[in-house]
Amino acid sequence: MGNLRPVLIIGLVFLGYMIWVQWQKDYGPAPQTQAPIAATQSDTPDVPVSTSAGTNDLPQPLDSPGVGETAAGLPEPELAQSTKQLISVTTDVLEVKIDPAGGTVVSAVLIDYPIDLDVPAEKVNLLASQGNELFIAQSGLLSHQEAPNHTTPYRFDSTSFQLSEGASELRVPMTWAGESGLEVTKTFIFTPGSYEISVSHDVRNGAGQTWSGSRYDQLQRSVPGDRDAGGFTNPGRYSFFGVGFYNPEDKFEKIDFDDLADEPFKKTSGSGWLAMVQHYFFAAWIPPAEEEAAYSTQVITGQGWPRYIAREVSPSRTVPAGGATSFSSRLYLGPKIQDELPDIAPGLEYTVNYGIFTVFSKPLFWLLEKIHDVVGNWGWAIVILTIFIKAAFFKLTEAQYRSTARMRKLQPRIEQLKERYGDDRQRMSQAMMELYKKEKVNPLGGCLPILVQIPIFIALYWVLLESVELRQAPFILWIDNLSVRDPYFILPLLNAAFMFATQRLTPMVGMDPLQQKMMQMMPLVFSVMFAFFPAGLVLYWATNAGLSLAQQYYITRKIAAAD
Repeated sequence: MGNLRPVLIIGLVFLGYMIWVQWQKDYGPAPQTQAPIAATQSDTPDVPVSTSAGTNDLPQPLDSPGVGETAAGLPEPELAQSTKQLISVTTDVLEVKIDPAGGTVVSAVLIDYPIDLDVPAEKVNLLASQGNELFIAQSGLLSHQEAPNHTTPYRFDSTSFQLSEGASELRVPMTWAGESGLEVTKTFIFTPGSYEISVSHDVRNGAGQTWSGSRYDQLQRSVPGDRDAGGFTNPGRYSFFGVGFYNPEDKFEKIDFDDLADEPFKKTSGSGWLAMVQHYFFAAWIPPAEEEAAYSTQVITGQGWPRYIAREVSPSRTVPAGGATSFSSRLYLGPKIQDELPDIAPGLEYTVNYGIFTVFSKPLFWLLEKIHDVVGNWGWAIVILTIFIKAAFFKLTEAQYRSTARMRKLQPRIEQLKERYGDDRQRMSQAMMELYKKEKVNPLGGCLPILVQIPIFIALYWVLLESVELRQAPFILWIDNLSVRDPYFILPLLNAAFMFATQRLTPMVGMDPLQQKMMQMMPLVFSVMFAFFPAGLVLYWATNAGLSLAQQYYITRKIAAAD
């Protein structure tokens, strides 16, 4: 069967793997969701959930029982009413909107990332201030005394800020003054070319007594129960979507939103961070590395889709009367750019979810990126990477074809055994094993190359699926986006042509009529399957099929000449 058996086996294994992924989605833990009520946040445009009355999404101070839980033991704060007046901040890569009610970040437009290439003016907005897919970044101070939290209105001098060309940073301050004399300035600091925002709370204690409090940061989002619709046409559904926590001891712990309702997360650690991760992009709060922050989760139900909160709370500080202190943390809102993430915070690169194939996917992406640095095109980088992989497995493939060629030479003698023993399968099997032993042929000799290539193929699938660097990357001519399907199905058809040519090159000796019909259908089956896969993956497969065809032709002729 020459090169057809590896193609068939790898394809079936890959399909089995995708079926397993789909089974996990469909039959994993059932979502703890409720049907949305008639009036949800989406009925009140531009009003962030932080200003909606009737919710309790505040944590407790660290010196209270049940660190990180809701502030049930504290007096319910008077929630601020939205003025619908947001502060707009524009840099070279971000357009951010901040609600003065609590200083909540309610919008983060990624200027360099269009939603669709056909409508380049519409950019990805990582956050949402209202609706079924609400997603906001909140922060504030916690104290048994007076302190501003994410519901407290701040004063501000301007509603529009823009990072000037050549400026090293842009500072966006907001102020609050309490009745006791406590004053807080909350400042957002933006820098050029960065998706990282520094957030500080500068506390000046003008009260006549000591003040004690902590800083907290949290991400909050709603998760509609039908977000997984789309099947193979929505490859992002197979990417991790949930909450991630990192610390040096346990590394990256990822939790599906569905699981948070069953078992809330609680942990205290230094040098850590928290994130909410989705396909290509994520948001993360990164506290100072020297802080032993308390990490936790909370689920709020009872109004619309459940809202999930991931938060961290800093250690408490004491500020004497007349004294001052400053709390700081960093907020990342942007793409999973693999070269930049490790420099922002240790372990942040784990947000790129390659799953169990990380050990293969990371070096594959590293090599793919190095090739791209030279050729400047991700499509040609995939083609060259495929050539490198084929070269690396050349000897194994040669052994596979050599074994197949020897098996082919034994086919006439095997047919004689079939005629001799008829339906006596036991004696037939014994006679075949004696023949293999006498001729020194291993019938399983072609399996090793197949088994070795399967994890490489699936690992490359995850590289092409997860890497934001390849998102909307053009190749040539009609392929202007390697992360979506081929619009004219040319690559799937090209792959089918290579498979069909391989069938013509390799006579199906010894196969019964049913097996022959199945093999003859394989080019069509694979064409239909690949029609819905990202063009980058089909480009790899078609290139691999073309190289395999040439390789089989060369090795088969070489073996025939040697024998």
